[in-house]
Amino acid sequence: MSVKIRLQRHGKKGKPFYSIVAADARAKRDGKFLEKLGTYNPNVNPAIIELDVDGAVKWLQNGAQPTDTARAILSYKGVMLKNHLAGGVRKGALTEEQAESKFAAWLEEKATRITAKKDGLTKEQTEAKATAIAAEKAVNEARVNAVKEAEAAIIAEKKAAEAALEAEKVIAEATTAEVVEEAVTEETTTEETTEEKTAE
Repeated sequence: MSVKIRLQRHGKKGKPFYSIVAADARAKRDGKFLEKLGTYNPNVNPAIIELDVDGAVKWLQNGAQPTDTARAILSYKGVMLKNHLAGGVRKGALTEEQAESKFAAWLEEKATRITAKKDGLTKEQTEAKATAIAAEKAVNEARVNAVKEAEAAIIAEKKAAEAALEAEKVIAEATTAEVVEEAVTEETTTEETTEEKTAE
């Protein structure tokens, strides 16, 4: 029986969640497995990987073959390095203490790289938020300025309309005054002409 270390897919559509398992190569992808070694959640950045390193090393030493994706995950968590160092200890090239110290140094270096990546991501997120807020403020200011301009235009139109009404009133009063004067002058002229006629 050949054993594979592979991923079992769980989760919902568009949000996968994987279990890392040691299973018979003939078993279905999501079927029976021999041992669950950990989980892999790619939905967050950086991805969350929980893995039993010693259990994975035991399966690798017993001849289990990881799939390509599982090999990348095992390498990321240091399982492949620990297996390599265990092979060196078995051959006598390293002592157990040297292998443990090398593995611990690698883990520290990996942890610093992960924290640097997280810091970089949070910095990028804060910068993106700041630029988005600045753009939103600019849009809001433009909107407020447009509203103020529209209100000023409406006020100017009202003032122009009021001025036009005042001008019309003045013109109407002037024309009525002229008509009244003309009527008065006509009456006086007609009275004078009638008086002249009666005098004759």
